[in-house]
Amino acid sequence: MNPAYTPMDEILAQLSAYGPDLSNGLTNHAPMATEALCAVGRPEAALPWVEHYRAGMLPWPPPAERITSDNWRGALAQTDRIADWRAFFAEELQTAPWRAVLDRWVGRLAPGICASATHGVIRVGHAVRSLTESESPQRRHELADAFASWAYAYQELPTSHAAAYALRPHAAITRVAVVPPERRRFSGTITSSLEALTDFPDFAPVIGLLDINGDTGQLVAALTEVFARVYLANAHDVLTTIVFIHGVTSVAALGNLLPHLEAPTARTALRFAWQASCGLYAAFGSHPLPQRDIEPPREDAATLVDMAIAHGDEHAIKFTEACLRYDALNPSPAYRAAARSALNLLPRP
Repeated sequence: MNPAYTPMDEILAQLSAYGPDLSNGLTNHAPMATEALCAVGRPEAALPWVEHYRAGMLPWPPPAERITSDNWRGALAQTDRIADWRAFFAEELQTAPWRAVLDRWVGRLAPGICASATHGVIRVGHAVRSLTESESPQRRHELADAFASWAYAYQELPTSHAAAYALRPHAAITRVAVVPPERRRFSGTITSSLEALTDFPDFAPVIGLLDINGDTGQLVAALTEVFARVYLANAHDVLTTIVFIHGVTSVAALGNLLPHLEAPTARTALRFAWQASCGLYAAFGSHPLPQRDIEPPREDAATLVDMAIAHGDEHAIKFTEACLRYDALNPSPAYRAAARSALNLLPRP
């Protein structure tokens, strides 16, 4: 896969009129899917995909009240302040280099990585990878909008630092307690089930299970592989497929940020990314890892990309890109098997 970003700025200019929500109440994935298509070297598919997807997008609401460096904490998790956050981050990126803004705000927002079912950090990850390829006003504006989508939906999970086991990912995931089915609460959104973890005390110590020492890039690779396996063990319908896709893509998105973060920020973000993916598993899962060996699909990477584009679902495109990227870095049958499974389980738009 050879990345090609030729249409990126043109498409981002078109998308800048649209906010982070769709008319059906779900998240606008257009900037993320567009970047993923460029990352897999299929830029010619990006504009036609956006044209098809555009019908469900909503315009940005008007701003209400200015957010400043003094009052920003009070605006976190205020869903009616999304346009205010957009203006705030646009100002931040006008007055400081984007890498400095990135490190500062990833550090501040990391405890809320699960925001909007992890869509905030995912969008920031796509925006940063695009900026890394080439800087432009459109790509800086997209980073501002991405951060706004994280801040306005900010959500923290129950956290207790009383216990620290410092386990590697494959061992740590087996120690994560899951909410018994009869105690789960789902009211139409993934975030509602994550909110219910507040009433499940066994979840809070999860934050301390993972050993975050060592090479951060290798840790991200190990985490994506573990959560691809979690996906294979638990995805069985549309909802669980989407849930466990985000367990992988959120960590993969963080991998785009790590080269630009200071070491303390990177390790903090890794800890909370682990926690967020575990939150999805605890709220919706049953099995930490597959019970038998994983058979990779017969399709190669290029064929899976073609299939994801033909399928058309935004999750299929982003998940296929993330799985193939980490399969190239950290080969495992789990990646292509997970990508192929999602193409079967996700409905075509």
